[in-house]
Amino acid sequence: MAYVPGVALLAALVVGCSAGADSNANGTDSKAGTPTVSPAPPGKYLTLPAPCRAVPRSTLKDLLPGAAELPGDQQDKVFRGSAAVTYDTDRKVGCNWKADGPNATRSLSIDLERVVSYDPAVSDDDRADTVYAKKEKAAGLSSSVPAGPPDEKDKKDKKDKKDEAGEGSGKAKDPADGDADATDSADPSPSGSDSASSGESTGGTPGSSSSPEEALPSRILDNLGDAAFLQDLPKKAGSTAQHHTVSVVFRTSNVVVTVRYTEQPALVTQVPDGKELQEKAQALARKLAETLSE
Repeated sequence: MAYVPGVALLAALVVGCSAGADSNANGTDSKAGTPTVSPAPPGKYLTLPAPCRAVPRSTLKDLLPGAAELPGDQQDKVFRGSAAVTYDTDRKVGCNWKADGPNATRSLSIDLERVVSYDPAVSDDDRADTVYAKKEKAAGLSSSVPAGPPDEKDKKDKKDKKDEAGEGSGKAKDPADGDADATDSADPSPSGSDSASSGESTGGTPGSSSSPEEALPSRILDNLGDAAFLQDLPKKAGSTAQHHTVSVVFRTSNVVVTVRYTEQPALVTQVPDGKELQEKAQALARKLAETLSE
């Protein structure tokens, strides 16, 4: 009889432990209602390549033809490039090259940004897509924005409709107004032809400068990374020589890459070949995309 209380106490302890284990196993504790949140997946890239070694020397020779005419030491210096100053090379790097030739100066720069999201609910790729979208918007590119010529046509159509509505508004027209209208309608004919002829004589330069922009517009690019666009920026400032810059921006996973390629002719009368600049900038961007994917 002296051992009965001890046996009872042992049985009570066993029952209590079993109840506690069952409670935890069945998830009936105070944390049972807390949902499990899975963090967003990290980006593909954890590091960035050395930017000044990311472009092969053979490619640099093609992009910077003036460097080939320099002495050996100076040529090596040009091809080494100049690294951009950044405070976190794991997140952002860049490099610049420049070569003066007898006919033009060409400069090249690349910038690579590895985007990291500190929000567990937002992936690195999604955050990088936001960074890319801001650059695309800043370049004035969007699939929801209609092209320029249709807009001008729409404006003209709206103006014509407004004029027609004004003529049929039901207001009595003064005969003098009618004569004035008739005179006005007759006058535009010669003046219009004068303006057309003056446009042909004085508008040759604007027409020639705008035609490259129409033939080589800024646009969204296909088959380059996850998203890409090209921005074409021909410029002319006063009496200085015309310079032409082409930028190609693309995103691959959580890295956003920008390629800028510029030609500055030696003479004011020279006009850079925008098509060539675009083709070479795109070719380099595709090489960088392949390098990142390796």
